[in-house]
Amino acid sequence: MRNVFRYLRLVLFMAEQTILVGGQAIIEGVMMRVPGAYAIAVRNPRNEIVKKRWNYTSWSDTHTWLKTPVLRGAIALIESMKMGIQTLNESADIAFEEELAPETFWTKLQSFLGTVLALGIGLGLFFATPIIVSTKIFHLENTAFSFNVITGIIRIALFLLYLWAISLMKDVKRLFQYHGGEHMAVYTFESGKELTIEEARKFPTQHPRCGTSFIFIVLLASIFMFAIIDSIAMMFIQTPTIATRLLTHLPLMPLVAGVSYELLKLTSKYRRFAWVRALSAPGLWLQNITTSVPDDDQLQVALDSLKEAFGEKLNDFTGKTYVAEAID
Repeated sequence: MRNVFRYLRLVLFMAEQTILVGGQAIIEGVMMRVPGAYAIAVRNPRNEIVKKRWNYTSWSDTHTWLKTPVLRGAIALIESMKMGIQTLNESADIAFEEELAPETFWTKLQSFLGTVLALGIGLGLFFATPIIVSTKIFHLENTAFSFNVITGIIRIALFLLYLWAISLMKDVKRLFQYHGGEHMAVYTFESGKELTIEEARKFPTQHPRCGTSFIFIVLLASIFMFAIIDSIAMMFIQTPTIATRLLTHLPLMPLVAGVSYELLKLTSKYRRFAWVRALSAPGLWLQNITTSVPDDDQLQVALDSLKEAFGEKLNDFTGKTYVAEAID
């Protein structure tokens, strides 16, 4: 009987150890984030792998109240975006061997304005456009559920069309190969295997914690959450306009992202259950667009990035199996 209980405990709580490990494909390389640090590995034009590492303490580690469920998801998203933009710029400098210009007020301003412009275009295309179409073409502004279902379908369609379009670009195809290599490296680590090309080749390019899956969950969660929000708002506003919907939906996106983060963690942690795998399947299917099988050189870059991120502490973490805590 004692062995039976031990077996049940193993089945229900397998891979109990948790760890924050995730990454991102960058220009000709991969960024990896681990507890207390993040690093990049990038191939330069001379086919050399250039590595850089930074120590990092998460806001939630210094302010424990930020670890509150849902709130921690919004914080993780902000930190990931900040880290992603920085390492993307670093990778461009290495991959193209550009001279690093002295950082001045004007260069910082240009970088900030470029980021704001990119976010503005993204919000306009994927956030405002579906609301405008549902209002002006389908005339569903007086409903809550139907309006948000149609808006969500349009938003998902635009997202899929965007991914398909950029996947046709040569440079993006290489980026998606590095994305696949990043996933394979993370899978290898989480499974307790040696971080070698041979071991990594045993794993798929699709990973349940991928940022692509996260975005898809956000798109689905926004349908139901905004339907509830609209229902409450319509108790006070008889006919919501495009402006009122933008003003109520946009500020609540961090809440939607936080809830989606918790859902992504659950689907990753309990993938042994068939119904959980069914829920996460669309996000994995989507990765057939955003990930590709890397060549050995690209996979080596991903593995080197992960090793560099751990640094001298690598041996303290390898050889164990984990339940992951981060968005990949």
